[in-house]
Amino acid sequence: MGSRHFPARTVLFERELNGVTYRVPALLYIHCMGKLLAFAEERLSQETYEGALETATLRHHRSMNPCPVYDEFTGIVFLFFVAVLGKTPEAYQIITGHNAARLCYVASSDQGLSWSKVTDLTEQVIGRAIEEWATFALGPGHGIQLKSGRLLVPAYAYHIDCKECFGKLCKTTPHSFTFYSDDHGQTWHYGEFIPNLQTGECQLASVDEEDGSNVLYCNARSPLGFRVQALSTDDGAVFHSGQLVPRLVEPPHGCQGSIIGFPAPLFYSPTTFKSNVFHLPTWLLYSHPTSSRSRINLGIYLSTFPRDAESWTEPWVIYEGHSAYSDLAYIELPYSEFSATGIPTIAFGCLYENGIRSPYEQISFSLYIPLGKHLFFLPQ
Repeated sequence: MGSRHFPARTVLFERELNGVTYRVPALLYIHCMGKLLAFAEERLSQETYEGALETATLRHHRSMNPCPVYDEFTGIVFLFFVAVLGKTPEAYQIITGHNAARLCYVASSDQGLSWSKVTDLTEQVIGRAIEEWATFALGPGHGIQLKSGRLLVPAYAYHIDCKECFGKLCKTTPHSFTFYSDDHGQTWHYGEFIPNLQTGECQLASVDEEDGSNVLYCNARSPLGFRVQALSTDDGAVFHSGQLVPRLVEPPHGCQGSIIGFPAPLFYSPTTFKSNVFHLPTWLLYSHPTSSRSRINLGIYLSTFPRDAESWTEPWVIYEGHSAYSDLAYIELPYSEFSATGIPTIAFGCLYENGIRSPYEQISFSLYIPLGKHLFFLPQ
């Protein structure tokens, strides 16, 4: 459902006169503190990068793809990222099959006020499998925690399908997957690739269904002209085959997009009950450029039945013009005085790249407060 009413926005990062630019936004909401943390890559040029935090770096590496995840049980924020050797571009790694990326994180126990030294997990978590990956990266954007306590970090890798073809690398294919921890970040593991379609940058959402069941939903960038979605019934260790989502178009070469799950609003009338217990299903919001021709007109889409690839609404355009990467957050507002009016005490935040001449001039933040079902893009 289109709109000419664009939300107010606050510019958090802006290209500087000395050439420093900011890219790849990540947004994390810490519920117990009512706090939002925003991250971005600081780039000195198109070829040189620095980490957003002083400790979030390896020597002689550049820090890329911020992916924060919060453990509600321990109060620790993990900021995952990949550290890439020197100026090695992703395309070179894909062509040659020589991986230059490391899996790293820094952690904070005070909601982002201070951060630990960097931890390099590459050997511990990926091990010899790295020899089969031309390169890999995370998210970018937020990770999630399941009700079980499992921490999930979205990721993708270019798998080397054929190592030698007349003395040269023959073929690589991108696949999305997860890194996960069941012991609050003490140890990490990686799951299996989405098996069939080419998938890259991705995000995850835990989806409760009306019958009381739960699935893990993955929405991924793809070079196939449309987004790809895939479901996991074992919390991200294995994904079923992915499917194209024809309502969610990709521009040429694709673009990152964000996904966030939230409980269906109270005005929703479910039809399914189990043992006379009401199960509130999960709805999804998705943000992404809305054009199939270029990275322009950032929009937000809604799905009220995530299993159905045809369930996505028309987008609400929140920024008209050049726009690219984004990250969404579901926010439970700390103020309760609105509840007596029937207005939900929730909001949605979006951190996104935008500009006048290119999408990479600014990173802006907008906040949306639900005011009835029109914000949820239901049919009239």
